[in-house]
Amino acid sequence: MRQERDRMFDEFVAARYQALRRTAYLLCGDWHQAEDLVQNALEKVFASWHRMRDPGAVDAYTRRVMVRGFVDGKRLRGSREFPAATIPDGSAVPEDSARRLALLAALGKVSPGYRAVLVLRYWEDQSIEETAAILGRSSSAVRSAASRGLDQLRAILGESVTDIALA
Repeated sequence: MRQERDRMFDEFVAARYQALRRTAYLLCGDWHQAEDLVQNALEKVFASWHRMRDPGAVDAYTRRVMVRGFVDGKRLRGSREFPAATIPDGSAVPEDSARRLALLAALGKVSPGYRAVLVLRYWEDQSIEETAAILGRSSSAVRSAASRGLDQLRAILGESVTDIALA
């Protein structure tokens, strides 16, 4: 029985690790912190793996643990991030990549709660209801947070918003 559970967990991690890591990167903006965020979430998921009843809900539960870990970590420790004045090697980056980097840098300045909603809704293409379930919020709270998060993102981007395709 235990070997079967371990095998199922290993299969889940093998199948979803890269997607979870990408989501974590979008949340925190640093690949090393993203690795830590995913590992911490997977530790918590593994500890409760024996209670998982619905295999289809494991992915949403893992994202919820990861997003909560990110938001709680920001709340408890504050920000240790220091924004760079310029993006290194910006001239060698193709135009689409430069837009993406600018958008990611701006996303890194959005407050953690709003950033979590924006990442889940627009990068992970989750519905309002799915995002609400992952974050443990109501649908109206998610809609409100998405609107406010987009407002923050637009304010951060300022005039450059016309140069960056958000869609």
